Amino acid sequence: MLSRTADHLYWMSRYIERAENTARLLDIAYQTSLQPQSADESEQTWRSLISISELNSLYGTKYSTINARHVMEFMVADESNLSSIFNCLRAARENARAVRGALTTEVWETMNQTWLEFRRLLREGALQRDPSQFFEWVKYRSHLSRGVTVGTMLQDEAFHFIRIGSFLERSDNTARLLDVKFYRQEQTQGEHDAARDFYYWSAVLRSVSGFEIYRKVYSNVIQPDKVAELLILRPDMPRSLSHCITRMQANLKRVANPQSGETLRRVGRLEAKLAFGSIDEILTEGLHPFLDGFLAEVSDLGDRISKDFLV
Repeated sequence: MLSRTADHLYWMSRYIERAENTARLLDIAYQTSLQPQSADESEQTWRSLISISELNSLYGTKYSTINARHVMEFMVADESNLSSIFNCLRAARENARAVRGALTTEVWETMNQTWLEFRRLLREGALQRDPSQFFEWVKYRSHLSRGVTVGTMLQDEAFHFIRIGSFLERSDNTARLLDVKFYRQEQTQGEHDAARDFYYWSAVLRSVSGFEIYRKVYSNVIQPDKVAELLILRPDMPRSLSHCITRMQANLKRVANPQSGETLRRVGRLEAKLAFGSIDEILTEGLHPFLDGFLAEVSDLGDRISKDFLV
């Protein structure tokens, strides 16, 4: 496969995954903001969302205050924010258009229709009218594109590069979410009662579609260390770090070339670290240092994948 084609497929899948992840975070932040809370707590909820994407400085150049309306506008429709849903869906569609011949008709039409429909919804004020329904639509379109890809594409190199991009982006987002949320909880330790803690960690789990899974796996009250274990070490949790890295390794093996040996070794080492790690060891080491190291390794893998396979 031409490296240019692989590059477009890889970034197409990363952008559509990023749009879904952003919609998930915005939806949970919006739902949380509807609960009784102080102005400081509300601001911190939206500030943490900006921090996850490392967009504090860019946001500060456009808005002087942090509130729900400004953050949603910035993260959904702002063309100057390269991580906004607007730019992610546009970039996913443009990458798909560039390699139209490598995609099935169903995949291309899904990507194209998602972009066209998204612009129409923005023009008609769907975000302002019902933010939750709007974010559900973004998530649904991402699910649809992923399902159409798995259900209609030949599982050749093109398919594997799409999957590599999806799992790399998802693992990065889950790690960022955990890092910011656990750090915030540490900063406010002792300020919340048990009921509020339950809603807080429920929101974290719901943002990765993990609430029902947590109940099924642990059959217990929601505890922060169990949330961390589920989202880091459970290989059967679709959005966990372990699952994402395992699937990324499997797809990388299918497209391996003579110069990708070191990349495969590093992703294999990271997969083994997650497969044989324990949450007690991670918490003893410190969750923030662990996640910080994980994000650095994922960033390194992204750079190496680009050098080994892409433009």
